[in-house]
Amino acid sequence: MTQSSQNSPSQRKSLPSPLQWLYAFWKFSRPHTIIGTSLSALGLYLVAVAISSTGFAVTQIMPVVGAWIACLCGNVYIVGLNQLEDIEIDKINKPHLPLASGEFTQKQGQIIVMLMGILALVLAWFNGPYLFGMVVLSLAIGTAYSLPPIRLKQFPFWAALCIFSVRGTIVNLGLFLHFNWVLQKTPSIPLPVWVLTLFILVFTFAIAIFKDIPDMEGDRLYNITTFTIQLGSQAVFNLALWVITICYLGMVIVGVLRVESINPAFLVITHLVALCWMWVRSLAVDLQDKSAIAQFYQFIWKLFFLEYLMFPVACLLA
Repeated sequence: MTQSSQNSPSQRKSLPSPLQWLYAFWKFSRPHTIIGTSLSALGLYLVAVAISSTGFAVTQIMPVVGAWIACLCGNVYIVGLNQLEDIEIDKINKPHLPLASGEFTQKQGQIIVMLMGILALVLAWFNGPYLFGMVVLSLAIGTAYSLPPIRLKQFPFWAALCIFSVRGTIVNLGLFLHFNWVLQKTPSIPLPVWVLTLFILVFTFAIAIFKDIPDMEGDRLYNITTFTIQLGSQAVFNLALWVITICYLGMVIVGVLRVESINPAFLVITHLVALCWMWVRSLAVDLQDKSAIAQFYQFIWKLFFLEYLMFPVACLLA
């Protein structure tokens, strides 16, 4: 047999098509976090517009789009770095992810993560000081969360703190300051933004503790200590539900108190509906069924997404 026949195209590993690569990249980016990041950027821009009463203008498009893309790149850097450090764990917990399944090589993952991190910093630098500060802090915490020797995800308290400090505080305040700077050139943070930030901060804690319930098997095998392993899945499930309940009841109280720049009726009704919806869905969850737990986790993310639509609308209606 000749050398050329041994290396015939049919015997070589076929390269993925552009669509296959894009789909693998979409999975690598963790779509639920991409949607959450996009909606947080849109929601905080709308809140800034509502509070500033400046209205929409064509000149705002580039700073808004620039902030959104910088946040997306930072998002991919953080979740991608986590996957690079968790390949063996993900083969058990999340075998569909591109690095765990072999769709991406480790080298490809490293290149994507480095490029996304650099792009996030460069775009943020050119779009303003508040956005740059937010991106730098987010990437630093995301790195400490995943990368040895710090690897804060090994410790339940610090892991949760990383997640809800970035999602709950740094992203909300940083993005609002950026958009307010674009609209008014002022660095102030009004009460409605603090209300939204507190809601997201506490809600993200529920996400942070809930996300480990379906991953118990792989975490235990690789000595990753989580609240689920320490307390049990039922206790963490109940805790997450009550934390989210406190979030929604807090928003209802804000509506009853008629906080300025927020439409009270819309705020109260929408949050009571979301709260009832969550409890009804929770009754059907079988904690022995990993698929059911994962589906409810995605539902919690949908509630998280919904807040970045409900709250800005309440501000716009005020």
